[in-house]
Amino acid sequence: MNVAMWGKALRTIPRLSKEEWLSLDVISRWLVASRAAVLVMTTTSAMIAGVWAWHDGMFNGFLWFCVLVGLTMAHAANNLINDLVDYRSGVDHDNYFRAQYGPQPLVHGLLDQKGLLVYIAVTGLIALIPGAYLVYVRGELALYLLLIGAAFVLFYTWPLKYIGLGEVAVFAIWGPLMVGGGYFVITGQWSWDAVLISLPQTLAATTVLFGKHIDKSSADRASKIYTLPVILGSRLAKAVAILMIVAEYAIVVWLIVRGTLSPVMGVVIVAGAAAWAAIKVFRTERPEAPPADYPPDVWPLWYAPYAFVHTRLFGLLFFAGLIIDALWAQFR
Repeated sequence: MNVAMWGKALRTIPRLSKEEWLSLDVISRWLVASRAAVLVMTTTSAMIAGVWAWHDGMFNGFLWFCVLVGLTMAHAANNLINDLVDYRSGVDHDNYFRAQYGPQPLVHGLLDQKGLLVYIAVTGLIALIPGAYLVYVRGELALYLLLIGAAFVLFYTWPLKYIGLGEVAVFAIWGPLMVGGGYFVITGQWSWDAVLISLPQTLAATTVLFGKHIDKSSADRASKIYTLPVILGSRLAKAVAILMIVAEYAIVVWLIVRGTLSPVMGVVIVAGAAAWAAIKVFRTERPEAPPADYPPDVWPLWYAPYAFVHTRLFGLLFFAGLIIDALWAQFR
């Protein structure tokens, strides 16, 4: 076991040679292939659902664990399917953008298609088992939520991403589906407050995807992949990304004023410096080459890393604030 690589794969998307890949244990390989570093956004949404259930005095640890595993593994399966579909359609060939910022298992010869299908099958099964149990426990609405989630996993790469609906799907997944649906299967009750508190986190997650799609908009346009940034154009897409960042904080303030959240949620302002750094980058043009001090293992991504750094910090602070808010609700 290579625990150090586990940690690295959870923080970044490491670039590996075939020799380095072969030296890894199976968990490290899965973490790299599934792009585990971005799974933290899904984990955060699942944790928010659990904390809000605790806030309302209806937390069930086992059901929350099922939500956490099911959602995280479904996201991982989607990443793997995305690589398979794009490889088979020829999108990721010829040094396409995806193959530059991290290892594409098929393009770089780390796995063959049969091997990647095994990864997808095992990951999907691990996601499906807790999902099926939650359907058994919670019934018809949980089944609908599971089917909607499965549809997004299977059809995000094609056709949704190709027709400007990928970003819309991500917004729906990380908010109403993950947090609102997660709260329901944990508690057995639907809560619109749970959906409302999901909005800052789902905006943060969507901003990361928006940044990535702006980064590769030229390559996507050439491949006839009409993501929302391709449809909007770079200038308008960057303005939308900035608006989403600002909206994250505006919604937190609104939820505090509304009384849904306590003033302790103002802790998210600590992420303000990272937000401003991301906003400043979104206001500029992407350089032709990385600056001298830019991390070499991140390029050619430019907008997405700044959005991701902010999203990770904002999500952790939002989650910490929710825990304090829930503690206050339990003891007041």
